[in-house]
Amino acid sequence: MTQEATTPVITVRDLTCRFGKKTALDRISFAIQPGRVFGLVGENGAGKTTLMKHLLGSLTPQQGKVQVLGIEPTRDPAALLAKIGFLSEDRDLPRWMRVRELMRYTQAFYPDWDDPYAERMREQFRLDAKAKIRNLSRGELAKLGLLVALAHRPPVLLLDEPSSGLDAVARREILAVVVRSVAEEGRTVVFSSHLLDEVERVADDVAMIHEGKLKVLMSMDEIKATHQRRVVQFGSDISRFPDTLGVIHVEGEGREWAVVTQGDAAATRRALEAIEARIVEESVPSLDTVFVAHVSGSRRDLAVA
Repeated sequence: MTQEATTPVITVRDLTCRFGKKTALDRISFAIQPGRVFGLVGENGAGKTTLMKHLLGSLTPQQGKVQVLGIEPTRDPAALLAKIGFLSEDRDLPRWMRVRELMRYTQAFYPDWDDPYAERMREQFRLDAKAKIRNLSRGELAKLGLLVALAHRPPVLLLDEPSSGLDAVARREILAVVVRSVAEEGRTVVFSSHLLDEVERVADDVAMIHEGKLKVLMSMDEIKATHQRRVVQFGSDISRFPDTLGVIHVEGEGREWAVVTQGDAAATRRALEAIEARIVEESVPSLDTVFVAHVSGSRRDLAVA
């Protein structure tokens, strides 16, 4: 493999950002390889949008370093923005324009604008070229925003809560275009969302942020391979779940408990059996379940309704 192929497209090292007494980002570090969909997940207010603003160059690192395509965003924003496609939940498009006018206006800023590609997307999204942007639905605004973000074929696409507030059909259409764009062209995507089921469907790698801290950084395959959800039963009621190897989250009461474990599946299974917990159900947990397990901690004491 060549050096170029292994060079990260995005590098974030020890990034820290404070607003007054609030620490929005606390020594965040990660690297994104070319052609990957990088899912950035966390609750609203966790720091995802603040991180996106650093990638775009609209915020300067107070501590740490950010590089996108080898460029420090605040040092050469014009050069960087020409290589990035961006779509946010705000979808701040000029509402007095028509769809076709916005496409022509945006094209003027990008020498690499691909007009046939843009037209194919417009038709696929069923956007009326003559429609006033102010008359578009939320879903249509999101699709138009994605169109103008992609039509100059940028190597990096930043999506900040792109499907927030949209119905299931519109979300599915947007995700399908993102996945196809990456598969066909090797584009690198940073996909920020609090909708973890969406991220689970499209992401290659996942970073979980909670209260400004990076809690988990793994590939989706690794998350699936190293986390297990099990329902266990004891021979009699217990008021507190015993400390057990690999258990990162428990919920339950009495004889039956649901546990999330991290580590080798066989090893964590043996650890549960060693405390005489009989496994009655076993599954691969959803990304949402894994996220809750890591950010909320274990609830080992007896649950009281």
